Amino acid sequence: MTANQPGLAGPGALAGSGPASVPTQPAWPAPVADCPVAAVVRLPGSKSVTNRALVLAALAGGRSVLTEPLRSRDTLLMAAGLRALGVPVRDLDPPADAAAGQSAAGWVVDGVAGPLHPTAPRVDTGNAGTVARFLPPIAALATTAVTFDGDPRMRERPLGPLLAALRALGANVDDGGRGRLPVQVRGRGAVPGGAVILDASGSSQLVSGLLLAGARYDAGVAVRHRGPPVPSAAHLAMTVAMLRAVGAVVDDVDPQRWCVQSGPLRARDWAVEPDLSSAAAFLAAAMVTAGRVRVPGWPADTTQPGAVLPELLSRMGARWSLAADGLELTGPATISGIDADLRDCGELAPVLAAVAALASTPSRLRGIAHLRLQETDRLAALARELGRLGGDVRETADGLEIRPRPLHGGLVATYADHRLAMAAAVLGLVVPGVLVEDVATTAKTVPDFVDRWAGLLAGRSGAAD
Repeated sequence: MTANQPGLAGPGALAGSGPASVPTQPAWPAPVADCPVAAVVRLPGSKSVTNRALVLAALAGGRSVLTEPLRSRDTLLMAAGLRALGVPVRDLDPPADAAAGQSAAGWVVDGVAGPLHPTAPRVDTGNAGTVARFLPPIAALATTAVTFDGDPRMRERPLGPLLAALRALGANVDDGGRGRLPVQVRGRGAVPGGAVILDASGSSQLVSGLLLAGARYDAGVAVRHRGPPVPSAAHLAMTVAMLRAVGAVVDDVDPQRWCVQSGPLRARDWAVEPDLSSAAAFLAAAMVTAGRVRVPGWPADTTQPGAVLPELLSRMGARWSLAADGLELTGPATISGIDADLRDCGELAPVLAAVAALASTPSRLRGIAHLRLQETDRLAALARELGRLGGDVRETADGLEIRPRPLHGGLVATYADHRLAMAAAVLGLVVPGVLVEDVATTAKTVPDFVDRWAGLLAGRSGAAD
């Protein structure tokens, strides 16, 4: 399948991605770097950690405080969804600049250890997989019915295995036989729980959603995966580690089975780590300009999938070091291609594909068939949009093959996908004339991306060093 595959629509629409959003702003001209970047980049908080911490705080008995959480569309939807389910979630302090998504303010969550009493009949999931997959298992603990619905694309993303598992565990779920949103969960205040088998090859979030709520089910939860390999194993490890941090007893010895015992969860405070997946674009800026980027606060020990970024980029020629003041990465004079299995860190693929398009040798990105089911069909979108700029990108059964050739400017459609927008920004650093459609979609994980990108080129990004 080639980048010029027939059947794909024009800019802003992609087969299988649902109705495209109509950008409300002109295309963003990606700035060109006139010299190697040299910047300190302070990252926003991790979306994955923030949303898991919010869920666990909501189910714990007592008050939990999240400091430096990400404030983005996905996390704000999670906080709003928990409020709708009857969990008090409030700001610790007013945000320094709420419109720009600054993460200076924390959240205070007063967990509900008993049945939940919803304050609203509907939860908006947006296009957030964590909201759509983490909250229905919690809504089964509520005393009244709650309906979940979201963006058109979220209605296409896999949910059926989770809904079938919830029914098997004793929850009352009505999806009209679709296996997708909209879904109504008719809570009865408790869930029997027990053992269940599902195919989580479409998303590890299907397992995480059950595990996060499982300790509150009468018999706990034992989830066995049956099917092709589960992607994003690091995110499952994150779920397990965070559950243990609030006192849950979890057995994950069998790599295809996860068990959470029934029992109370304890409230605790969470200091949210920087989002290492969002570091991809900023570290890639050092790669493509032969520059240098330092990221303060890079954790030495973490379950975030983005932790593999330095090693992946080193295979493409980068040099890096990790010290007390953070991670520092220096880009090479010539980028080498890479053959990499990204099954456990698929969210890095769009930016890595952009770097690979600028390499001196071909690349192959493997193990990422599940990216077809995310914010958009990322494999088809990358093949199409890199091809529009002159690239030679071919889809494979589980990834992409990229053969570098000279690129030129042009309009890059993003399909409401934050990772595609960031990948286009990376290309724009060294390819004049790249225009990024709907750059505002980056608000999903980096609410002030455009300002941070400008700061990167000015030698800084985020808070002052």
